[in-house]
Amino acid sequence: MKPYIFDAHEDLAYNMLTFRRDYTHAALDTRLLEAGGLPPTVNGDTLLGYPDYVRGNVAVVFGTLFAGPRRRSEGDWDFLSYRDENEAHRSYRAEVDAYARLVDEHPHMFRSIRTRADLARLMADIDHAAEGAAPVGLVMLMEGAEGVRSISELDEWWELGVRIIGPAWAGTRFCGGTGEPGPLTKQGRELLAGMADRGFVLDISHMDEAAALQALDLYPGQIIASHANPHEMVKRRVSNRFLPDEVVDRLLERDGVIGIVPFNRFLNDGWEKTDPKEKVSLRTVAAHMDYICQRAGDARHVAIGSDFDGGYGVRSVPAEVDTIADLQLLCPILAEMGYTENDVAAIMGGNWRSKLEASLPES
Repeated sequence: MKPYIFDAHEDLAYNMLTFRRDYTHAALDTRLLEAGGLPPTVNGDTLLGYPDYVRGNVAVVFGTLFAGPRRRSEGDWDFLSYRDENEAHRSYRAEVDAYARLVDEHPHMFRSIRTRADLARLMADIDHAAEGAAPVGLVMLMEGAEGVRSISELDEWWELGVRIIGPAWAGTRFCGGTGEPGPLTKQGRELLAGMADRGFVLDISHMDEAAALQALDLYPGQIIASHANPHEMVKRRVSNRFLPDEVVDRLLERDGVIGIVPFNRFLNDGWEKTDPKEKVSLRTVAAHMDYICQRAGDARHVAIGSDFDGGYGVRSVPAEVDTIADLQLLCPILAEMGYTENDVAAIMGGNWRSKLEASLPES
């Protein structure tokens, strides 16, 4: 039997609102519908859809709340981008509502996961369902925290179902981020304190190295990197988007989990968007996973954080991958590398499941 996949990063709501993508459809059907239009031009051909989740035995995805600052916007079509925290708040709330509609209108396909009890019920239903009959669980992750206008507002986001917060995408008022370095600010320290009080998981993906190291010192709660690859594997890329060894090691010391992104540009430091996807294979994804496992001394701290539909599509992923279902092809590769069946199951989904069971409220 295929192991369950837990994917820690998918930009579903952003695409549902910005491009009207319908994730109840198969990825191929969506590609045919969008052919020649704006979505594949600016965001790539989709890799996601409920039928593909079913084929890939995908149990849970972390669905993001994402909006970028207007200064990083790529065009007027990006109406979710924001100029200030009030606009960010509106965009993030609209994405919360999009997930609520998806779950309410298609409960046989998607289910909200807010508690350990929710997760346990979902996994029991999946275990006992006929093939293709179970829903996919959705855990909400806020990517970039500019929508949090005040620390007291964290209560609202918790009640809405957000369970994981990453303080950065680009730089924010909380800390440096991708392409915009800098440490934690005073507001950033206050945000972390408020998150810890309420039980949020901290996601250090996109945080600048200085800020991430500070957060690893300060934050007493659960810490992950939902979608971030080790910099040592792409040494020629000069970017703070990747995890330096010191951050990797400190995260491992904190019992964190790192989700590897199967984006060719994050896998091979010689690959560019004009190159054919066939220049990179899933063996490179496995090599990134193995790098983390070797530093950890076990297979309990690495997983999948696909970032699918997050600005790239099917033309920018390894040769073997046409949809998320094809990530199952990692299993025989990992087995050939010496990973046991239990190790493979942990990497594909078990490590994220364990992290959720350790961090979600009971009920």
